[in-house]
Amino acid sequence: MSIEFSAVGMVADDMAQTLAFYRRLGLDLPASADAEAHVEAALPTGVRLMWDRADAVWTTEPDQEPSSDRHRIALAFDCGSPEGVDSTYAELTAAGHRGHHAPWDAPWGQRYSTVLDPDGNHVDLFANLPDRTDG
Repeated sequence: MSIEFSAVGMVADDMAQTLAFYRRLGLDLPASADAEAHVEAALPTGVRLMWDRADAVWTTEPDQEPSSDRHRIALAFDCGSPEGVDSTYAELTAAGHRGHHAPWDAPWGQRYSTVLDPDGNHVDLFANLPDRTDG
């Protein structure tokens, strides 16, 4: 199994102001992104910067109430496969790190989970799910 650092996610109180700041640092972000609830920018290294609007209502699991957990930043690691997400989550929690969301199949097509690093920062573990189309 190969785990690869993939993204940094941040919460934006004002998406337009946040993106304007990063445009000044050279990121090519379309003006239309200012009105979006989620924006991603791929860097030349392949790592993605992602922003989610703070007032956007989203949950990490179906039928879950919005969390009062107000994290501002998260790191994301691609675990290569759904099984990789499960085993990495199990390994980290067995080592004493706090699990925040156990692995689950997210509606956006990824196996997803979140653990907390020793400082309480969110670390998301993910992998694309195989296509589930019946032929």
